Amino acid sequence: MALYLITGLFGITLSFHRNLSHRSFNLPKWLEYFFAYCGVQAMQGNPIDWVSTHSVERQIMLEIYRSNPSIDFFKALMLFIQLHLGFCYIWCEDFLSLSGECLSGGGSPRNAPPIDLLAEESLYGQQNPHILGSSLKQSAVNKTHHPVDHFKCGQTGYVAFVHPRWTRGVRIVWVYHITWLVNSACYVWGNQAWDTKDLSKNNWWVAELAFGEGWHNNHHAFEFSARHGLQWWQLDITWYVIRLLQVIGLATYVKLPSEIHKQRMSFSNETTAFCG
Repeated sequence: MALYLITGLFGITLSFHRNLSHRSFNLPKWLEYFFAYCGVQAMQGNPIDWVSTHSVERQIMLEIYRSNPSIDFFKALMLFIQLHLGFCYIWCEDFLSLSGECLSGGGSPRNAPPIDLLAEESLYGQQNPHILGSSLKQSAVNKTHHPVDHFKCGQTGYVAFVHPRWTRGVRIVWVYHITWLVNSACYVWGNQAWDTKDLSKNNWWVAELAFGEGWHNNHHAFEFSARHGLQWWQLDITWYVIRLLQVIGLATYVKLPSEIHKQRMSFSNETTAFCG
């Protein structure tokens, strides 16, 4: 459980996503590096690769939305399967055609990485995913059995479904699937509070599993926002951590949507759209 919080909450949602991908807030460099290192332990790639791959997600979803502006239950189920399994099997074959490029030696479509991360490529591009305090330090020496060797085109599923016997394997697989749920379930089931012109949904149960990332329609409406659960009842643990860091002076320039932003993204004289 502790490593789930360290890698999933501090590493993926707080660091890789809200801090490095969207620069929703600033941290002292030592703390930014620490949280990024926590993210590496999730074995989803180094920060530059993760951020670059994440940036193409919106383009992919817009393409899907254009072909499926409204979906029935059967189509929704098929879309969920395609999106969720796409991250481990279909990603390279179907999704690459939407981006037109592939990671060097990897298999995920991506855009050019942010300039500020490239400036620190010696750090962010080379971090090794050793599990803290685990026997995977030995597997890092024997590259043949290192999990990252399988995090390549069409082979992520090999890690996700075949290797739970590894030390901390269950936790690694769990974080994989929670990450993928944000990009599958949150495009199929939930409600839309904002006119984002895509299939993104606010999904409460994904939000609980993914530390607030399930408020995905909120996120697509205000990608810069450090807070995804915009209502008091929308659980967003990642935001609570960011807010705590802000209170003690470690998180600065925390970005939040203004009322003008909200008015701009609201549905005009329409009821809230709902699916599922």
